[in-house]
Amino acid sequence: MTYELRTYTANPGKMDALLERYRSNTIGLFTEHNMKSLGYWIPVDRPDVLVYLLEHDGDPITNWTAFGTDQRWIDAKAASEVDGVLTAGIESVMLEATDLHPIAKAQ
Repeated sequence: MTYELRTYTANPGKMDALLERYRSNTIGLFTEHNMKSLGYWIPVDRPDVLVYLLEHDGDPITNWTAFGTDQRWIDAKAASEVDGVLTAGIESVMLEATDLHPIAKAQ
């Protein structure tokens, strides 16, 4: 398994809309495109930041390509951004599991 740590910085005033897009559309589509949501967090000292962890079943590039070209995602993104782009920045770090924790076993 490959894990991915993603960090989104919301544009001013857009965090609620970003969270709603995840609730209404994104998380379900992730599942359909072989990406399992493991958790979502907002740092205590940075309320404009969303951090989440995904588990990829298969190749992450293939998963993201399928997700990004899914018409349901394209439509949901466009609808959520009628009043402006929700994110100012996105960071991604691919992670490989170790044997240090029983939940994330190296494969």
